[in-house]
Amino acid sequence: MNDQLPARLGLTQEFACSYLPNRQEQLLVILEPSCYSTDKFEALLALGFRRSGNQIYRPHCPACSACNSVRVLAQQFIMTKSQKRKLNKAKARFEVKYSHVEREQYYPLYSKYISLRHHDGSMYPPDKTQFQSFLFCNWLDITFIELWDQDNLVAVAVTDCMNNAISAIYTFFDPEYEHFSLGTVMILQQLAFAKAQHKQYLYLGYQIDECAKMNYKTQFLPAQKQVNDQWLTI
Repeated sequence: MNDQLPARLGLTQEFACSYLPNRQEQLLVILEPSCYSTDKFEALLALGFRRSGNQIYRPHCPACSACNSVRVLAQQFIMTKSQKRKLNKAKARFEVKYSHVEREQYYPLYSKYISLRHHDGSMYPPDKTQFQSFLFCNWLDITFIELWDQDNLVAVAVTDCMNNAISAIYTFFDPEYEHFSLGTVMILQQLAFAKAQHKQYLYLGYQIDECAKMNYKTQFLPAQKQVNDQWLTI
């Protein structure tokens, strides 16, 4: 085990994988209280960990290594022609805002998104307690990057902020606007935010090549993928 890892770790029981059929999932969980801070979490991101609610974890599946953490080199990022078209289309219609607190519009939008886009997933049916325990955190600064169509909230990208990096936790949007490619647009907004804040990396979570819903993250370049605890250029 990597000697940079804290001494106090937990290992969950195996359970059905949320992304790949007929696979079992197991998680390594940080139990050391001192790791639950901005600086320590940033170091753990570089070791392939993520946050869900207040808990820090990473996959530790004995028979599978499909999950690979991906981070974009934010200061060097260059949009493709397709990404530029999508962003310009969104800029012509929407206004970007930022918040550090939850707005009352968030949960209704999240509920609509889960119900219409992910009704076959593990987060369906949507539940407000689950929503809050999944996205929010009491030991880390969170920025909510918002897209507004006049007075209508269209999309929210929940974004963790560290000293030298930001981490994309989850994005939800109004499915009625999906023709604006809002998933891509919100990652581009996170990259713009990272550049403006002089952050080196945008962590996008785990790339899973075999899962159609989770194999889009290497479209944002230059980037690195973590394979066998090494960051390799994509």
